[in-house]
Amino acid sequence: MNMVDRIKRSVANRNADVFVRADFKPFGSPAQVSRALADLQREGALVKLGLGVYAKAKRSVLSGKPIPVKPLEVLAPEVLKKLGVEVGASRQTREYNAGGSTQVPAGIVVSVGKQRIQRKLGFNGKLVDYERT
Repeated sequence: MNMVDRIKRSVANRNADVFVRADFKPFGSPAQVSRALADLQREGALVKLGLGVYAKAKRSVLSGKPIPVKPLEVLAPEVLKKLGVEVGASRQTREYNAGGSTQVPAGIVVSVGKQRIQRKLGFNGKLVDYERT
């Protein structure tokens, strides 16, 4: 069994929907893992959300292209938690949920406290914005 098949089976057996490159470290050298992840992207088993960040994929019923199994609004906080960042709801989301505003929050914004995040996360032109408090 080659490395692509081993990683594909590992991804299918995991409950998590997002993965970082470090999750696949036991499978081989960084170059081998990179080639295997690129092959899985071409097959449509994984999609890339950012540098070293991948998500499980499914085929879109509209275009037939691979898309993440869950929306980016759900996957972004999972990725950040996996990277050790405390995540919360944005100010606009908190106001809307508390009934203080009728404006529905647009875009994907997560509160990261006082941490400074430079990592870009996104898919298909839709990026996650970070709100510092």
